[in-house]
This record gives sequence, structure tokens and C-alpha cells, in this order.
Amino acid sequence: MREIVAGGLEAARTRTAHLTDIDEAELIAQHSPLMSSLVWDLAHIGQQEDLWLLRGGQAATQGVLAADVEKLYDAFEHPRARRVSLPLLTAREARGFLADVRGRVLDGLERADEQELFAYVMVEQHEQQHVETMLATHQLRDGEPVLGHGTPLPPGRPVPADAVLVPAGPFTMGVDVEQEPWSLDNERPAHEVDLPAFRIARVPVTNAEWQRFIDAGGYEDPAWWSPRGWEHRLEAGLERPLFWSADGSRRRFGIVEDIPADEPVQHICFFEAEAYVTWAGARLPTEQEWEKACTWDPVAGRRRRWPWGETEWTPALANLGGDALRPAPIGAYEAGASSYGVEQLIGDVWEWTSSGFDPWPGFSTMLYADYSAPFFGGDYRVLRGGAWSVGGSAIRPSFRNWDHPVRRQIFCGLRLAWDV
Repeated sequence: MREIVAGGLEAARTRTAHLTDIDEAELIAQHSPLMSSLVWDLAHIGQQEDLWLLRGGQAATQGVLAADVEKLYDAFEHPRARRVSLPLLTAREARGFLADVRGRVLDGLERADEQELFAYVMVEQHEQQHVETMLATHQLRDGEPVLGHGTPLPPGRPVPADAVLVPAGPFTMGVDVEQEPWSLDNERPAHEVDLPAFRIARVPVTNAEWQRFIDAGGYEDPAWWSPRGWEHRLEAGLERPLFWSADGSRRRFGIVEDIPADEPVQHICFFEAEAYVTWAGARLPTEQEWEKACTWDPVAGRRRRWPWGETEWTPALANLGGDALRPAPIGAYEAGASSYGVEQLIGDVWEWTSSGFDPWPGFSTMLYADYSAPFFGGDYRVLRGGAWSVGGSAIRPSFRNWDHPVRRQIFCGLRLAWDV
């Protein structure tokens, strides 16, 4: 098990190194007020690893960095838009700090017992989440491409533009630590939820479908938008997904290319998703509906670990890991379908749900007590399923992502649902 944990830590660090192996000027620049500079993320990753794996979460204990320097990397104290003005470590200093901490961490891992391994995987998940954040920063930056076109993906296939029926009845929502030892606190505990019947789209909404919404005047007609959503559309000047141009092209990591018709649409905010589903005569699924469609096996009467079953993820089952730099075409992962026949639930794009971010009954905090609890009940909407950008242990069907309804720099899309 220690070898698996160490492999996860190193895989995350390899991704971090790849995304920060660019010119110093690019690392220290703030490419968007929505994001930190990449050099802040780089050192913050090491600061959290130091805090949780070398000091057991005891912030008052002296870490590898001097206390006044460590405070610069407190995500709660310093909003993203202001981090660039802080006297941060240089890229060279940050890399040296990461290497120093990692060497000590791997020494400690050799002596860790089974109960202590959760902290190591929690830190791996934290780094993988920041890798995804750094990918969003790369997408927002101007200038020549530095990441390339991405690796090839499986071809799509014709898939009916239909919906599957999920019959009424109870299912097991969430997980317990015995089932998913690396799950985070907001995914727990497992509990029974009884849902009415609903229908859910077999695949996510595509770029071609979204273009039809644009062509039909979807961004011009307030009838499709909630009052708050329409106010935001006007204020933000929304006309199409982020990074799309009116000429039918998009900018993807510095590369201008035609918009692929058969890819899941991404970079749309919750308010845009809400308007689209209203125009389409549908609605967004709740996260309970999403998870049932993803994990429940009605024949066996039990929860699957993944949509496709119990086996671990492979590149033949879902688009994860970040190497592709884009979603896969619709129909690329027939073998990854859930027991209900719903496809591409894991990977490709985060899917907006209609649900706010609240704790499950019986919630209790984990080692990092402030991971979830400060955000419950706020102005957040839950996203499910992960995107192409997610790596390592940072995704599973029970994983709950959350963000403000105006956010669209994240790799987010949607799927339709209907009442029965």
C-alpha cells in the first residue's frame, strides 16, 4: 500500500512539474484575477504538504518555511486576485522547497502505519486539485502555446440523443470509509435516499447542441433565464461559452481551432446551464439523481464502485489524467457506461447539478476540518463526475466539487434531466 501511495504522490508531482516548467515571467504573472500566479500554487502545494505530513496539521509548529513566509500561502487569508502582489518565493526557491519537503515526506511514509496513510492521499488529492487549477490558469493565459495539442483520444461513435429512465426507489448515496478509504468528509457517510422516477440524458450536451441554443437566440431571450441569471448575463456580457469566438473557432491553451461539434460543451457557468435546460424543455439533475444514475445497479440491488463496475479506471473507460487537454467526443467510452446505460459520467467535463452544497446526514469533519464545513450553505452549486483535467485519486463517483454559479473558467458542462 505504501508503494501505491508513494506512486500517487509522485504522479501528482510530475504533473505539477510539467505545468510549471515554463519561463519565470509566465510563472510570476497573474494571467487572470480569477486565478493565482502559478508560482503561488507551486509553493502552496509544498506548504500544505509540509503542514499535513511533516507537522500533523499543527500550524503553530515551525515548518520548513519561516512563519512570515508560510503565511503568504494561506488560501483563506489571501484572495487570489491579491496574491500576485505578495513577496512570494521565486520559482527556483519554490522548487527547492518542494523537493526538500518531499524528501522528508517519503522518509516519513516508510514509517507510517495504515491509519496514517489517509493524510498522504489527502495531500495527493490536494495537489491534483491544484494541478487542475493550474490548467485553468494555463487556459486563461494569453500568448503562444506552451502545452501542445494534447494526446490522442478514442474516436466517438453515433449515440442516440435520448434519455434513459431511472425508476423510482431507494439507493445508497455517498460512501463510508470502509468502502472508500480515500474519500473526503463531504462524501460521507453512506445513507439511503429514495428518489421518484426520472429520466437523464445518455450523454452530456455537445458543442453542436449549444450552438443551436445560440442560433435560436438563447442568449437574447430572458424567458429562458432565471432573474438572477439574466442579470448576470447582462452584467458579464455573456454571448457564448468562454473561449468561443463568433466565427466558430475557440482558443484552447493558446491554439485557435474549429469548435468540434461532437465534444461535450465546456466553460459554461451554472446560469448558462440553467438557461439551456429551460430552453431544451428539461432541467438539471440533482446530485442525488446524478449519483444514482452513475452508481446504482438495480439488478444486483447495490452500489457499484464506478459506473462500469468494480475495476479501476483505464484510458479505455474514461477521459481523465489531463494529457488530452480536451473532452473526448461523444460515444468514445461505450464500455464506461453505467448500469442504466448513461455514458461519460466520469471525466470529460464537470457536470453542473441543481443542488446546493450541504452536508450529508451524519457528516463529521476529517483531518482537515476546514475542507468542506466553511462552504456548506453558501452560494455554491455542486458539480459531479470530474473532467478530463482530473488526475490520480482526486475523482470517484461520490466526489463532490462545488463553485459559485458565475464560474466558467473551470472545465464544466452539463447533462439534461426530466421529471417522469
